[in-house]
Amino acid sequence: MVFFLFIDTAKVSVRAGRGGDGCVAFHREKYITSGGPDGGDGGRGGSIVLVVDDNMSTLMDFRYKRKYVAENGEDGMGKRCSGKDGADLVIKVPRGTLIKDANSGALLHDMSDNEPFVLASGGRGGWGNQHFATPTRQAPRFAKAGLPGDELDVGLELKLLADVGLIGFPNVGKSTLLSVVSSARPKIANYHFTTLVPNLGVVRIDEGVSFVVADIPGIIEGAAQGAGLGHAFLRHVDRCRLLIHVLDASGSEGRDPVADFEALNLELGNYSPQLASRPQIIAANKCDIAADEDLLARIHALAKEKDIKIFEISAATRAGVDTLINAVAALLATLPPVTIYEPDIIAPIEPETDDIIVRNIEDVWIVEGAWLARLVNNVNFFEYESRMYFDHVLRRHGVFDKLVELGIKDGDTVSIYDVEFEYTP
Repeated sequence: MVFFLFIDTAKVSVRAGRGGDGCVAFHREKYITSGGPDGGDGGRGGSIVLVVDDNMSTLMDFRYKRKYVAENGEDGMGKRCSGKDGADLVIKVPRGTLIKDANSGALLHDMSDNEPFVLASGGRGGWGNQHFATPTRQAPRFAKAGLPGDELDVGLELKLLADVGLIGFPNVGKSTLLSVVSSARPKIANYHFTTLVPNLGVVRIDEGVSFVVADIPGIIEGAAQGAGLGHAFLRHVDRCRLLIHVLDASGSEGRDPVADFEALNLELGNYSPQLASRPQIIAANKCDIAADEDLLARIHALAKEKDIKIFEISAATRAGVDTLINAVAALLATLPPVTIYEPDIIAPIEPETDDIIVRNIEDVWIVEGAWLARLVNNVNFFEYESRMYFDHVLRRHGVFDKLVELGIKDGDTVSIYDVEFEYTP
């Protein structure tokens, strides 16, 4: 026996590739004594790209692999040869997957269309020393390091794309109804919680007229608070344009269908007020074995009170099913399309270029800042001109002025990301 594990949430870490370092090289050719710098640029790091795969229906693949790393760019080479760009890493996800920032919960993208989404961009390659030649510095012996790629933790949440959601208490006939109106073949049996995962089926009415129906299992009292299976699947009703309440008109389970309707709407409202306000239709199922006419009359009275259309059907014999489906198709033609969630607007945090943190620990002045880390990576401390460039940048950005303001003295040790030197005014 094969067990199908339905996974609709996952958390993964992604890291785009680092850009390749620029090259320090000089042209060497017979009879040319001073060929000049010709170090090539580093290649761009590979990006993490998400694409929709309609053959996937769960996030199970992300249960076993949770870290994705793209290829780094190659370093630059001599003769002005640029390094090769790193290959993009393409990750396939089911249609309807929401991509969220794992830390803030902000929605980054809704994977509901066919457009690829760049989740993490690769780092830019560093410039070779060919770019740093000037009339006064004709033989630069330094190049830029490649920049790191984006790195982040993301949460994946699958919300099925369906026009119609079949909701109802266990064993009221939702799966049977889905099986007779579409090609879906859900498990059907005469006991509770037969359906353990949401099932999708495409209902075709005519040429070019069709819609998707989702059988949402296990919603019972307290589902919004975590009772039963329904709390795990309520998210899959979010996108539905129309809800069909499947009620047991026969009372074969000993339940009151009117009370079931009220309880189910209460759970929808507790989960999402917007969801509870969606258009609804009542499908009074099992009418072929309904013996209590008063029970059916109470369902009709409920529908009239709520101003909801009601259809008497028997999913087992298909009685009234075609009428229900045609009415659903007509109603869907008047409703807005399936919800596509807009990404949250996240204001970019622009670091101040000159922001630094200075601490004095055991007579060592420790200087830190995001731009300083990048600067240190781009300096060749074994080459005089590169060191002078480093000193010039520190002075221009006020690092030395900050140290003087805090009381640094001649001969004190300054440490900038493991690079230590003696301060001289």
